[in-house]
Amino acid sequence: MNSEIGTLLITSEQGIGKITFGHPQSNSLPSSLLGRLAKAIDQLANDPDTQVILLQSEGEKTFCAGASLTELLAITNLEEGQRFFMGFANVINAMRKCPKLIVGRAQGKTVGGGVGVLAACDYVFATEAAAVKLSEISIGIGPFVIEPAVTRKIGVAAMSQLSIDASHWQNAYWAKYKGLFSQVFDNSNDMDEAITDLLEKLSDYNPMAMKALKESLWVGTNDWDTLLEERAAISGKLVLSAHTKEALEKFRK
Repeated sequence: MNSEIGTLLITSEQGIGKITFGHPQSNSLPSSLLGRLAKAIDQLANDPDTQVILLQSEGEKTFCAGASLTELLAITNLEEGQRFFMGFANVINAMRKCPKLIVGRAQGKTVGGGVGVLAACDYVFATEAAAVKLSEISIGIGPFVIEPAVTRKIGVAAMSQLSIDASHWQNAYWAKYKGLFSQVFDNSNDMDEAITDLLEKLSDYNPMAMKALKESLWVGTNDWDTLLEERAAISGKLVLSAHTKEALEKFRK
C-alpha cells in the first residue's frame, strides 16, 4: 500500500466478486475509503455476473482498525462529525441492501467500526487471531452507528459486554460462540480453503433463492437508513467534546 488514503480492489470471476481494502494504519477506514467501499458493494450488488461477494482486507495481522483517529481529531463541527460517521452507516446499509450474500474474511484483530462491518456480513470466516474489541466508549464516543448491526448478530447482552468493557479483547472463539463469526480456523490457509469451497458452492446456487434468503435474514431493518443517520449525528456531536478530543489524542499517542 503506497497511499495514505488506502487501497481498494474489486474483482469478479466465475460468479464470485471480491472486495479487498487496505490502509497503512492497520487497515483503518478513513472517510474516502469508506465511501469507496460502499460504492464497491453497490457495484457488485448490481453486477448480473456476480452471485456472491467476499469482503476482505490486506495483510495478515489486522482485519480492520476501525475509524481513522487522525480524521476524528480533525473534526471541527457537527456537520463534519455526522458526515464522517455516515461513512460507516453507508457501508452497513449498502451491505444490508445488497441482494447477494456477503462473506467476510477476518484474518486478524478487529476494532470498532471494523466489528460493525463484520457484523453486517452474512457469514464470517475467521482465524484464531481475529480478536475483537469495541473501544469507542473509552475515547468518549460510543459504538452508536454500528450497534444495530452488532446487536442483530450477537444480542443485547453480548453487545453490552463488548461495548462497556471497552479495553478488553474478546477472542475469536467468544465471537463465534456469540454469533459474530461462523467458523474459526487455526490458520489462514485452512480458512481460505474453506472460504473457496463455500464461495464456489454459493456461486452455483439459485440467485433468486439466495436473494430471498438475504431478504429474510435482514427482515425488520428497513428503518436503518434513518436510524443510522440519527446515530451518526449522536457520534458526530460527541466527537466535538473536549473530553473526547483529549482521549483521542492520548489514544493516538
